[in-house]
Amino acid sequence: AIAEKSMPSVVSITNKGVQEIRSWFGTYQQETSGSGSGIIIGENETELLIVTNYHVVADSTELSVYFSFDENAETSEGEAENVVSAKIKGYDSQKDLAVISVKLSDIPNDAKKKIVFASIGDSSTLKVGEQVVAIGNALGYGQSVTTGIVSAVNRQLEGFDSNLIQTDAAINPGNSGGPICNINGEVIGVTNMKLVDSTVEGMGFAIPIEDALFYAATLEKGDAVARPYIGIGMLDITDSYYLWQNGINVPNDVEHGIAILEVAEDSPASVAKLKKGDIIIELDGEDINSIAEFRYELYKHTPGESIKIKYIRNGKKKTTTIKLTESTGA
Repeated sequence: AIAEKSMPSVVSITNKGVQEIRSWFGTYQQETSGSGSGIIIGENETELLIVTNYHVVADSTELSVYFSFDENAETSEGEAENVVSAKIKGYDSQKDLAVISVKLSDIPNDAKKKIVFASIGDSSTLKVGEQVVAIGNALGYGQSVTTGIVSAVNRQLEGFDSNLIQTDAAINPGNSGGPICNINGEVIGVTNMKLVDSTVEGMGFAIPIEDALFYAATLEKGDAVARPYIGIGMLDITDSYYLWQNGINVPNDVEHGIAILEVAEDSPASVAKLKKGDIIIELDGEDINSIAEFRYELYKHTPGESIKIKYIRNGKKKTTTIKLTESTGA
């Protein structure tokens, strides 16, 4: 029942691009092709809007979307009619999100009648152990369904700004951009990665749907996401070797925080008199345990806002207010 409700709102995406290859004989370009998934989130007067991962559509020279409504049907000429050209409306590489669109006029009438918008759930109320279903274009073979549970919430991984949902539902190449659904068939996350290692089993991740749709609202307009800028380089206080290498001393009684490695000239942090070696422990009342947490809390704010930073300098706690400016960096 979950699959039946959710699959009409899921599409397969094919990305054709060009990759530069370097060899002993010089540099040449080679065509590439990749597959992924997308979730139909709405439409405007002329376009159907689909949210997916940025890495699914990155570096594309040609994008196409396949509307699949009957996975038991054999490949036929009719299948090709459900393949429609798409274009990127906007993307945010740091969030690994993109919104793409297809022209409503390009969608065959039979397919148009079967399309449904995704039913959106509440990812903020997820509980560990709750059952979930993943849907996606696994290995480019077409839509498939896997089941599992919510293994953890608010997971923070290096390189991602979102607090991610962790699941043990099988995630395979091509699932990226597809939905994680709850038992009501509501989308609660956008699948974006899995950990692959000989010692790892069943660790897939998804961007919470509230986070994804918040940024999609900007991306579907073709606007760039306004990133707040503070102007510091950072180290986790657990990175003992790099702290020592850079002459930064963390007091033994400091249990959490991040160390400032450098402060950009004329940056908001510089104006607020922050210095190399300061240990940031709070941002607007939220404890900071890692760089990932700091960025997550920072990106809740917009340029022009002021934030309160609590930090430690020479063993003493201090507080400062920083007015954020705009940048694509942290």
